[in-house]
Amino acid sequence: MATIIGLSGGIASGKTTVANLFNEHFNIDIVDADIVAREVVALGSEGLKQITAHFGEAILLEDGTLNRSKLRELIFSDPKQKLWLNDLLHPMIRDKIDSDLSKVTSPYALLVAPLLIENHMQGMADRVLIVDVPVEVQIERTMNRDNVSREQVASILKSQASREQRLAVADDMIKNHTKNQELLPQITDLHQKYLAISTVDGSE
Repeated sequence: MATIIGLSGGIASGKTTVANLFNEHFNIDIVDADIVAREVVALGSEGLKQITAHFGEAILLEDGTLNRSKLRELIFSDPKQKLWLNDLLHPMIRDKIDSDLSKVTSPYALLVAPLLIENHMQGMADRVLIVDVPVEVQIERTMNRDNVSREQVASILKSQASREQRLAVADDMIKNHTKNQELLPQITDLHQKYLAISTVDGSE
């Protein structure tokens, strides 16, 4: 199996941009945990069937898909329901990620997971790569991108691992501190490093 690099970072750190650059310049396969999380509750999925059985059909939109905003309201107002949902979906998400990672064809692959640390997913990766930005930069970027208040961004940041917690588990780091930060040279250096690691791992 390919070497797996767990790519993470806080809100507005530039994770998606970094992942896309790895893919566009070096054809590195990407498995995105957020996309997988949507797939396991898609129309016709086992996840959606169990959620509907538990919460009732009022949890669905008219087209039969999951009403995400309603589900969010339910689980935030009731910790027991949040626990039930996590117990249902987290194993499904991990199984689907494992399945997707087993199919990669590049020498190494990126597992992009915004909540890699919070959901204790580091064990699914051989190395952890953190896209690092100062908190103030995160706040400004999120306010501009999502048109939200400083207080709303601060609330989101409180629910995520801190910058220090992320860096404590990082094997590698990409700095994305300014608007004009040169990402590609950092990514190119890491690509060469990961190729070397993958070659060593593959020959063992």
